[in-house]
Amino acid sequence: MVKLGIISDTHITNNYNPEDLKILIDQLKGIFREVDQIIHAGDICTESFLEELKKIARVICVKGDLDTIVNLEEFIKLTAGKYNIGVIHKPPEDIENFFKKNNLQILIHGHSHICKIEGTKFNTLILNPGSPTIPKAPPQIKGFNKPVARPSVILLEIDEKDILKTFVVNINFK
Repeated sequence: MVKLGIISDTHITNNYNPEDLKILIDQLKGIFREVDQIIHAGDICTESFLEELKKIARVICVKGDLDTIVNLEEFIKLTAGKYNIGVIHKPPEDIENFFKKNNLQILIHGHSHICKIEGTKFNTLILNPGSPTIPKAPPQIKGFNKPVARPSVILLEIDEKDILKTFVVNINFK
């Protein structure tokens, strides 16, 4: 079994409130305690927060539009079970061709701060963990209550038979 913790758009800067940072890290330690790897989909912003995540599990991180950390790649591809997984901060405009060109079954991205688990018409999966620090609510759908922005991350599990499970974890932060 492979367990991945997925996070994005943390926007932790050097002048971030230290007490809030400790609360966030403590919560992430609990949520990600059994993951094999943490995937950060960009806008991590500081090397020190990246180092804190590395104390929890191995981390891969892509470059977001506000990241200044050197050596972060814009796109990373990894394999878990039978799935090719792409990680990018801002999703491409022609997402279907991006999936085909990179031979992906799953795309993880950030940027919007809106948590999303979405299957596509071309039989792939798009994951956006939202943001644990600056979440945004999804657009309102006519006939439904106004959505609420909730701090979130995603857990992704792939078992020995390549059965995939995804979980949104709303965290208790701010």
